[in-house]
Amino acid sequence: MNSYTLIHKDNLTDNELFQILRVWEASVRATHHFLAEEDIVSLIPLVQSGVPQVEHVICIEDQQQEIQAFMGIHGDKIEMLFVDPELRGKGIGKKLITYALDDMNVNYVDVNEQNPQAVGFYEHVGFEVYERSELDDQGNPFPILRMKKARTAHR
Repeated sequence: MNSYTLIHKDNLTDNELFQILRVWEASVRATHHFLAEEDIVSLIPLVQSGVPQVEHVICIEDQQQEIQAFMGIHGDKIEMLFVDPELRGKGIGKKLITYALDDMNVNYVDVNEQNPQAVGFYEHVGFEVYERSELDDQGNPFPILRMKKARTAHR
C-alpha cells in the first residue's frame, strides 16, 4: 500500500478524467452485474459530466501517477467510490473511506442494493441502512440503500 498516494484533485485535467472514467467502467463491469451493457454505456456521459461537479474528488495514484481509485464527496456524503478491480482487497477502498470519515466528516453514502460487496464493505466500515428507494437517482429500477455512519464505526 505504500506505493499508492492519496491526492485531492481540485481541477481535473482531461487525462485525469479519462483515467477516472477507466477506473469507473472497469469497477462497474466487475461489481455491478445487475447492469446490462446498454445501462453501462448510458451512464458513461453522466459520470463524465458528474465527476467534475462533485465538491471534492480524491484519488489514489500509483507510482506512475496513474489513478487507480477515486472517491467523490459532496457535503457530508460520498457520491462515488470506485477502485480498479485489479486492486480490490488491497486496502485502497479502506484508505479512501478512512480519509472520508476522519478528514472529510462524511456521514452518508448511497449504495446499489444489488451490489452486495459494496453494501458489505460500507457496513464493515461503520455504515448502516436507514432508508431504501426502489429507484436509482435516474429513475431506473435499481434499488438504492441510503446509509449513514453508525455511532460506533468498526474500522
